[in-house]
Amino acid sequence: MDLRKLKKLIDLVEASGISELELTEDGEKVRISRNFTANMQAPQYAPMQYAAAPQVPALALSEQAAPAVEEGHAVKSPMVGTFYRSPSPDSKSFVEVGDTVAVGDTLCIIEAMKLLNEIESDKAGVVKKILVDNGQAVEYGEPLFIIA
Repeated sequence: MDLRKLKKLIDLVEASGISELELTEDGEKVRISRNFTANMQAPQYAPMQYAAAPQVPALALSEQAAPAVEEGHAVKSPMVGTFYRSPSPDSKSFVEVGDTVAVGDTLCIIEAMKLLNEIESDKAGVVKKILVDNGQAVEYGEPLFIIA
């Protein structure tokens, strides 16, 4: 390899900030690497700029209607996981809106860490509302069902 070409490659490595360059040409192999010393600093990057969120006046927030409070008993998720209404995709759901349930009846399954956990009703009554969609991720304490 030509010495002028080799010198250009060395200058390129130094100027670009890369730590290593390997080149194979006509059966000749050249490897140029830089040694970083303790005094050298890592490259600095500018912080990412975000657009500011629009400011909403406090009055406008107070004028918005509060979400409707569901009447009845909320059955909450005892864990974080994935909510399933039936034991398998081709099976019917454990409960539907309008079904009567007793204490201990299975309402759904929550999959957590590859374990399927049956969630049972802790109150007898009628299922008034199902608050979560099938296959949706749920959080601990998140309401799943309203039973009246």
